[in-house]
This record gives sequence, C-alpha cells and structure tokens, in this order.
Amino acid sequence: MAHTFQRARSEEQRAQRRRAILDTAASMLTEMPVSQVSLNELSRRVGLAKSNVLRYFESREAVLLDLLDVAWREWTEYLEGALASDVDAHAPLRERGDQVAAVLAASLADRPVLCDLTSSQAAVLERNVSPDVAAEFKRTAIANVGKLAALVRTHVPELSEQDAPRFAAYCVLTAGAIWTHTQPSAAMLAAYEADPSLAAMRIDFAPSLREVLEVGLSGLLARASG
Repeated sequence: MAHTFQRARSEEQRAQRRRAILDTAASMLTEMPVSQVSLNELSRRVGLAKSNVLRYFESREAVLLDLLDVAWREWTEYLEGALASDVDAHAPLRERGDQVAAVLAASLADRPVLCDLTSSQAAVLERNVSPDVAAEFKRTAIANVGKLAALVRTHVPELSEQDAPRFAAYCVLTAGAIWTHTQPSAAMLAAYEADPSLAAMRIDFAPSLREVLEVGLSGLLARASG
C-alpha cells in the first residue's frame, strides 16, 4: 500500500523519507528483477510524486546503488559468523580454501537480490548517476571488498595481503557474471524443454560459482608459493 507523506522539514524527517524510499525499493526487488523496477512504480508505492523522490535520490540507479551497498554490508556481516562456523581452522590449506568457497557460493545463492544488483552494477546502475554519486559508491565498494578480503584471509592466512583483495574482487565479478547466465529467459527455458540436448548449456549458480572460486583461490595460492 502506498504511503502519503507530508513535506519533510527536518533532517530526521528527510532521513526517514530516504529510508522509506529504500525500503520500498527493496520490497520491490523481492517481487521483480532490477530491470523491472521503475521510478514511476517506486514513486507510486512510496506515496510521493516522482519529482519528490528525485529530491532524495537523483535517479532510479542511485536508489539501487544505495541498496547494493546495504546488501553487501549485510552479506559480509553474515559471513563473519558463517565462515567461523563452517571453516575448519585445522584443516589442510586446500580443504580450508574449498570450505571458504563453499560458504561464499552458498550464501550468495541465498541472496538473489544481491546477485541481481551485482550483475546489473556496471552495465546499468553506474550509467545514470552523477560523478559524486559514482565516487561515493566506489568508496563504499572498496570498503566492502576490503572487508570480504579480510574475512577470507582470517581463514586462509596463507593468502597474501595483495592477493586477498584480488580474490574478493574475483568473487564479486564472477558472482555477477554467473548470475546473469543462470537466469534464462522464457524462450530459453522453452528451448531447453523442447530439446534436452541443450541442457548442457544450462548453468546452476551455486555449484558453478563455488567451482570458480575454488580454482581462483587455489591458483592465487599456487602462484604465490611458486
């Protein structure tokens, strides 16, 4: 149900308005992919004129970039406990690396909104924002990648300070790319059903991401030791 707001006059009211816009956009993303989230529908649901929404966020993409940052921070907060629980500190290096990859892949598979936003980041979300918004988002992205790198290195200390951020970046880029290819269109689904021989081209997100992360982490460690 759409909300009806009075004009925000204080900083607290403006913060509440921004939060309402973000919460509404987040709710929409549980119902539809990023590509279907429009500023018109967001405005209608939040109970504001489109021009008023643009007082708080300069574009639809700015709203979604903010949500991407929130989703990333929530994910890394979750990972702190998940990695501590599921990675055996006494296991051999390769086994620990595979356990880290498994936690990362499974937790991302459980976060389709984060994956969808990540897959849209470079091609869509960064294309309709000002330099100031772009720079602020990149600052938060650097911090988020740094947090992920530190978490991974806690459980795989053999990974160097230089390679840990590389692996974290690989995780982000790979997750976005694989997600795109694991969300087939209706036409593709029909083609798979009509011709079972095409099923080999269908990719499952979690196992595919896990395998790539396992290989990437093993490769970085091998290059460092060599």
